[in-house]
Amino acid sequence: MFYHASQISGLVRLEPHVSEHGEPLIYFSTKRENVLVYLCNAVERYARKTGFAHDGAWQTWGPYGFEPDGRLRLEEYYPNALERTYREVSGTIYRAEQVTPADVGLSIPDVVASREPVAVTGAEFVSDAYEAILEAEREGLITIKRYETLSEAKKAWIIRTVRDEYAHAGAHPEYRHFLRGMFPDILQDL
Repeated sequence: MFYHASQISGLVRLEPHVSEHGEPLIYFSTKRENVLVYLCNAVERYARKTGFAHDGAWQTWGPYGFEPDGRLRLEEYYPNALERTYREVSGTIYRAEQVTPADVGLSIPDVVASREPVAVTGAEFVSDAYEAILEAEREGLITIKRYETLSEAKKAWIIRTVRDEYAHAGAHPEYRHFLRGMFPDILQDL
């Protein structure tokens, strides 16, 4: 089974869209719990909540990785990041039985991309992505590293990374807006 998350409900066919690889693709995971994070883009949600006008492509914010056993690991880089991003966000997780994989050199575990449209064989409405993520954590399907548990070394890495991301995001004002909103202390002198 292949899973794909979307804010758009009622789809019967998933269509490729231009991706970060610069070509039209649809991304799927063979693990349902791994697509929960794609029900919301933190950058877009923050910009819309704060009235920041933007009409281009949205930069993404995805602080996650994978445990040695392949489980998704979400990391909070600021206090209550998961709740602030996913609380009260709804969306649909689509299922597909057949996907023709595209050879695009993905290095993300359990992910498949397709250049071709894919028929939807089932759909699940998720009323609150945050609650669904917490449920997946309780079930041992994902792990969460909460901000308050991060080491000082990791917090120092976050400071360096945020400053570097901000410096290189001149073409993405929506991303800079998000970074300033989430990390005001780190970026106060920029």
